[in-house]
Amino acid sequence: MNLIALAVPFFLLAIAIEWLWGRWSGRDTYRLTDAVSSLTLGGLSQARRFVALGVGGSVYAWLSSVTPFATWTAEGWEAWIVAFCLYDLCYYCSHRAGHEIKLFWAAHVVHHQSEDYNLSTALRQTSSGFLFGWIFYTPLFFIGVPVEMMVTVGALNLIYQFWVHTEHVGELGWFEYVFVSPSNHRVHHARNTCYLDRNYGGVFIIWDRLFGTYQRELPSEPCVYGITKPIRSWSPVEAWIHVYRDILSDMVRTRRWGERLWVPFSHPAWQPSDLRPDATSRGEEHGPFEKYDPKISRVRKMSGAANLIQITVLLLLAQQSEILVGFEGYVWALMLWLGVANAALLSNADSRLFRLQEIVKVLTLSAFALQLPTFTAVLVISLALLGTGWQWIGSKEVAVATS
Repeated sequence: MNLIALAVPFFLLAIAIEWLWGRWSGRDTYRLTDAVSSLTLGGLSQARRFVALGVGGSVYAWLSSVTPFATWTAEGWEAWIVAFCLYDLCYYCSHRAGHEIKLFWAAHVVHHQSEDYNLSTALRQTSSGFLFGWIFYTPLFFIGVPVEMMVTVGALNLIYQFWVHTEHVGELGWFEYVFVSPSNHRVHHARNTCYLDRNYGGVFIIWDRLFGTYQRELPSEPCVYGITKPIRSWSPVEAWIHVYRDILSDMVRTRRWGERLWVPFSHPAWQPSDLRPDATSRGEEHGPFEKYDPKISRVRKMSGAANLIQITVLLLLAQQSEILVGFEGYVWALMLWLGVANAALLSNADSRLFRLQEIVKVLTLSAFALQLPTFTAVLVISLALLGTGWQWIGSKEVAVATS
């Protein structure tokens, strides 16, 4: 049973409720552009399995076959609680490495790029974590945790983390001493100097208290969200590759072989000594922080929302039905193309480019829809035409500030 897939409709409902509550209470924490970017990256992360499988599964299978320990029984609640706690300890180690080692940060950075903090941020996930993230969970398989138990406690751990991505819940008293909460996780997402590299726990904040990485949210220091080197783009491709690109650039440009080999394993803020004067070339900010917020017309926003719905429909069709079996790679590529095009749309790119892009999109989705049952085909094409119609109208308008 895929618990994450089952939870997605509830996640989307919770996002809608949080947005409505924010509007009603006068504290709206959403921008459509940022939320569309986060949800697009979340959809692509879920769809990544269509085209790429991690090496972790093979390693886990091998470890399970050579372990000197007996495989745990999945019967009895005690084993499940122990596995859940041990998984969260492994998650703490993985998460900490994802912030303190550049190669792991290159994958995890996607989750921290949003400059807003709301439930849509929770769904903003990487698509390259499968490359190395499995390393930190190998001890569980070595000591005999069965695969089904590992998958279940991992899903529960991830589902728990969803609700802590909100600004609408304050400190929770004693709860803060044991569990990860919205307050202490806000600290984790903040770019303030005093909050960097803190609060790595997934479910339990105890690990941070034990290992010296805990930081309370300070009333005198409001959280400012995002990363210290903003990408200033809605593009999923830029979100994925920018740290990998920096790693490669540093390794190529430095003349010091020892430091060249150290680059992938260094702290994300570190650079080779002969390149440090060039640090400003990567866009570090020295003035007051300003969110990336290009002003776009309302109809462009509507078109962007329609494109996101198309991405979501494609993902759900591929995950929940048999009708797209054999077309999974095509679906992922189409989702990515829609995401990249949508990013440019929401960045106020040249409207003439989008007249061509929208025509190509409708033709491509229509050709794809011919492979689907009639009702589904009509749904996909209707969404494509809706987004295109809004874009066609919006392309003739001067961008206005509607955020």
